[in-house]
Amino acid sequence: MQIKHQPYKGVRDFYPEDWRLQAYIFKVWAEVAESYGYERYDASVLEYLELYRLKSQGNSEILNEQIYSFVDRGQRQVALRPEMTPTVARMIAARRQELGAAPIRWYSIPNVFRYERPQKGRLREHWQLNVDCFGVPPSEAELELILIACDVLKRFKAAPNMYVIKLSSRRLLEDIFRDQLGLNRVQIESLFLLFDRHDKMGKTAFGEACRQLLPPEGASRRKGFAKLQDLINCQDLTELPADVQDLPSARQLGQLLGDLRVAGITNAVLDFKIVRGFDYYTDIVFEIFDQEADNRRSMFGGGRYDGLLESLGVEPLSGAGFGMGDVTTADFLAAHRLLPAFKPAADICVILLEDAPYIKVLPVLRSLRAEGFNPVVDNRPAKAAKKIEAAVKRRIEHALFIGPADLEEERFNLKHLPSGKEDRLSLARVISRLAERK
Repeated sequence: MQIKHQPYKGVRDFYPEDWRLQAYIFKVWAEVAESYGYERYDASVLEYLELYRLKSQGNSEILNEQIYSFVDRGQRQVALRPEMTPTVARMIAARRQELGAAPIRWYSIPNVFRYERPQKGRLREHWQLNVDCFGVPPSEAELELILIACDVLKRFKAAPNMYVIKLSSRRLLEDIFRDQLGLNRVQIESLFLLFDRHDKMGKTAFGEACRQLLPPEGASRRKGFAKLQDLINCQDLTELPADVQDLPSARQLGQLLGDLRVAGITNAVLDFKIVRGFDYYTDIVFEIFDQEADNRRSMFGGGRYDGLLESLGVEPLSGAGFGMGDVTTADFLAAHRLLPAFKPAADICVILLEDAPYIKVLPVLRSLRAEGFNPVVDNRPAKAAKKIEAAVKRRIEHALFIGPADLEEERFNLKHLPSGKEDRLSLARVISRLAERK
């Protein structure tokens, strides 16, 4: 069988020009997370499949349709991680006593895998920034996470009007579904799934699916559906009934919205359609949406998941976090023309002339590197013009020509490729000239 030159469907090769963008995104992610005192961790892409069985109860789509799993030679059921939250919970559970109750603030930049139909903003493998905190009080944890997300976007030079932060509370919705609509646990979980798919389903299909979950009596069903419609359209907590506004879950959500305003976040809004797709979320959830007309979609999100450690059989510890993918981040930057002009790693091409020996050029190369420059050598048996053409194609700004006579004289021709300006200089002057232009 002929070997294909293209990568597996839904994954990417990163050529040097592609990796520059990837490295830039990773750098911003890491620097912002660490500016808040978060420490980096990592783990293998391989996990026991059972970890996701435990976590995916009530939402089997990932487990049954999207997860990459196999049985290894030891007859163990193994999976490529589809997300990172179960892994960080497992790691903390493994050292629960050692870590204690002190706030834990960790971040990672893992690659994750899901068997999905590749489309804009969604691939079968992507990298994402995972930021998680444990043992931080409710509302304050979510406030910090959203501030981190906003600072990441700010570092990418995004303005607040380029995106909107949508917040909701699963605990408040559960209170309403149970106490106002009389739904049981199974019906509530089904309604969460419908809310999560609201925008994909369309109003008619969503409405019909909701009606099927409500009490069969005509008047009760109509009244219940009207309450659901009010929730879908609600833009402010003051629009809710007074007894609902007084619920602890409503007050906590209101506290967060108020704190965000005090913190200078002016683009946070209430949207009860936001519930997140994972049933381990227990309370406040949020998603950040791109406002660009050609890319109007959810970019990333997160929320609170207080029961996750307890489900792993250890002492409970409150947790919250968010994940921000590299694909949607790159799409956002491109849509808003925020991609910087990336330079190659090499900033000077050393072109060897007349079979100048590489070993004789090493002192020059070492001097350049010692001064913080990144020379790359072109010692091919080709004409100088071809070597210059290759350097220009790679967007290298300078060429330094070295032949046997140049080494004897210790003077070299330095050419600024964008302008074509060329000077004959000592090595010391070459270094100072490069420093001036750096």
